[in-house]
Amino acid sequence: MNILYTNFLQGDGGGHTTYLLALTRALSRQHRIHVAAPENSRLLSTIRTENNATPVPIGFATGLARQLAEQYRLRRLVRQQHFDLIHVNGARDHRFVMQALLGMRRPPIVLTKHNSKACSSFGNAVRSHLATDRVIAVSAHTGRLLRRSPYRQHPIDIIRNGVDLQHFKPMPTVDGLAFRQRWTADPDALVLVSNAGTDEYKGWIDLVRAIARLPASIRQHVHVAVAGREPAAGLREEVTTLGLSEQVHFTGLLADPRPFIAAGDAGFVLSYEVETISFACREMMACGKPVLVSNYAGLPENIHVGWDGWVVPARKVSAITAQVQAMYARRDELPQLGAAARRHAEADFGLDTFISLTEASYRAALAAA
Repeated sequence: MNILYTNFLQGDGGGHTTYLLALTRALSRQHRIHVAAPENSRLLSTIRTENNATPVPIGFATGLARQLAEQYRLRRLVRQQHFDLIHVNGARDHRFVMQALLGMRRPPIVLTKHNSKACSSFGNAVRSHLATDRVIAVSAHTGRLLRRSPYRQHPIDIIRNGVDLQHFKPMPTVDGLAFRQRWTADPDALVLVSNAGTDEYKGWIDLVRAIARLPASIRQHVHVAVAGREPAAGLREEVTTLGLSEQVHFTGLLADPRPFIAAGDAGFVLSYEVETISFACREMMACGKPVLVSNYAGLPENIHVGWDGWVVPARKVSAITAQVQAMYARRDELPQLGAAARRHAEADFGLDTFISLTEASYRAALAAA
């Protein structure tokens, strides 16, 4: 197959970048791949470094003149390259591709929905009608959302995100020691880590609020570490106001989160917006950490409750407090739960299943064209 991937996100790109890099690395062995993304995106930078796909710098601009120029370039590229399939990954690049290809014979278009935002608007209806042939949902929750939207007229494949189990695997405790020693020397500490990012909707501040409610005898031993961009100033001020600035730690963006994950006793992803199934959650579980998640969107689909993690109501601080207190009381059992998380990852989170199901979705789209 000759495949064009599009992604509108600039900069790091989060889960979109992780998703598309996994696909290009695997499928470029047998297929021709082009990737259209902004010049300053981590996606395009990595594609250039790894040289397993052809980079196509497109900013998916909103200004009319620049947008028309970029759409003309994309239209010409599609004509020249004779793509078998286009795989779009967000509302902006989906709309951009639709507009660029209006009036011409186009290849099948597959859409992956990466978030939990509503998709029943007029714009979604137009894109569904004019520029969609098949849809991928990254969780069962996302699939239900799509089936209540204009996209229900198309086949919807539920393909949960896969992670590289050879890369994300349990590391010796010593590999995380440098991080942990920066945070605490307390032998009784419970350290909760997250590589899901510092946006407020990721729920880390709800965990901090929950810790503030713990009995003092437990509260002093609980630490939180979050990898990602510098958090909003107002949230940092709240951490200080709660008296937890010595127990809440921010690492900045990490090129390799594995030693950071190894430094923790358990992971957490407590999102209350946007989330679908969370690469970060699956990466932490693959690294042998049990994970505390909210009941938002597809997050509970990752967890066997009490076996390799826990589920709490999103934004319910009292419930989070109770669960952290229970985790602290049973912290000696966390390595066993982490081993169960790794077994779960090996059974369900691997790249092979993710790639083969995605490729099958492509072939079904081509067969129906």
